[in-house]
Amino acid sequence: MKEASGLLRTDGKRLDGVTQLLWRTGKCVTWDVTVIDTLASSYVPATSQTPGAAAQTAGDRKTSKYAILSQSYLFVPVAVETMGAINEAGMNFLGDFERRITKHTDDHHESAFLYQRISTVIQRFNAVAVLGTFAPQPPRKT
Repeated sequence: MKEASGLLRTDGKRLDGVTQLLWRTGKCVTWDVTVIDTLASSYVPATSQTPGAAAQTAGDRKTSKYAILSQSYLFVPVAVETMGAINEAGMNFLGDFERRITKHTDDHHESAFLYQRISTVIQRFNAVAVLGTFAPQPPRKT
């Protein structure tokens, strides 16, 4: 079986990942990752008062969006802010994930690689966000 059944939402969107091994309480775990702009005007009032507030809000929205999956799967939202904060459920999941990877591979560098990948995703998102603030330029004549 290439993909577990019941993972598509009614709008056709799918999750970023799912385990085929049982995770906890006899269920496989699914996760969906989102990157949130810490400095977006809608988040600044909350993020200026509470670090990680935007990530927590985005994680809560993801949990609501995929609530139907909780009958068959454990769902974990992984919300990462552009300034690096990660929501609590995401951090717990990543910590558990890294422990399982290290136990399986016996390579303690694996967890560093995981966080390096997350860091790279944040950097790419930030580059796209910055480039999006520039006015479009007409193509150069050669």
